[in-house]
Amino acid sequence: MSQNDYIKDLAVYSLENNQELLQQTLRELIDYSHKTKRTNLAIQLQSILQDGIRKQNLAGIKAVGSSSYYTAQEEKALDDLVLEKITSDYTMKDLICSKEVRSNLSYFLDEQRKVDLLNNLELPVSNKLLLYGPSGCGKTLTSYIISGELKRVMYVINLGAIVSSKLGETSKNLSLLFKRAASEDSIIFLDEFDSIGKVRDYDHDHGEMKRVVNTLLQLFDFLPKKTIVIAATNQIQMIDPALRRRFDLTLELDIPNEESVHALINHILSGTNFTFDNRDRVRSIEKKCVELSLSYYIIQKTLITAIKRSVLNMGQDILPKDIQIETSVWERLVEQEKQG
Repeated sequence: MSQNDYIKDLAVYSLENNQELLQQTLRELIDYSHKTKRTNLAIQLQSILQDGIRKQNLAGIKAVGSSSYYTAQEEKALDDLVLEKITSDYTMKDLICSKEVRSNLSYFLDEQRKVDLLNNLELPVSNKLLLYGPSGCGKTLTSYIISGELKRVMYVINLGAIVSSKLGETSKNLSLLFKRAASEDSIIFLDEFDSIGKVRDYDHDHGEMKRVVNTLLQLFDFLPKKTIVIAATNQIQMIDPALRRRFDLTLELDIPNEESVHALINHILSGTNFTFDNRDRVRSIEKKCVELSLSYYIIQKTLITAIKRSVLNMGQDILPKDIQIETSVWERLVEQEKQG
């Protein structure tokens, strides 16, 4: 059968409300998508199927192959916690970083890919990663890369929703979230982790944050090996030391050096028809980016803005094959970041 045939059958069974054949055909389409290398589609369809099964459970319908159950209140709490549920196409080639960070991250991924091998040798499997460093230096991108490399769904978490004003609710919400992720072998991404992983001595709210940290310690200890937690923070010094020790790997993502800036620019322009009008001046701007301690994000933003303005400055609807980037425009944008 082709993908179109599966889609036609899904439409028919949906209109007939034939849940058994609908789920069976959807599973067949998921298998077909895996075999034809449409991995992201397969992951998204699997997520849709699992969500549908959970909703049927809530309505009192027992679905084939599902034992998970959440009350309507718990489902709403889970929906409130999750900012995004995503799949990613990013891979290691999209990451500009130091050799040390790349090497450590590659081993982390390899451990997840070879869980069975390590289990057979009774060796622990790394599944908890803490990323720290200034804003714009690739912490979120790294989480997307891990999701893309492992072809797993990632939950991007709304920490503001997790830290509830009702005493005791925060720990309960975290437990719900980890239970959901563990049932799917998925990834939890906790940004601004210091907002829930604070050092317990910093607590001024009737012990609530102490309870949260203690809950996290327990959840980390019993996390299934194929479930990954990625936490990111700009303020690692604020995270409780006991909690920091629970992470299998801690990586610092720092401001780029001159080599990294050059690699980033080549990556941005790779596969495009954009070239600089003055290569010698580019080297000077790269050095300026380092001197100003600009992040990867800011460098990328200024360069892309320079490309757009260079195109607009040409004043043409039909553009030539090769488009030159005005280095003077980019340099002004970088200088403006200094002033900002």
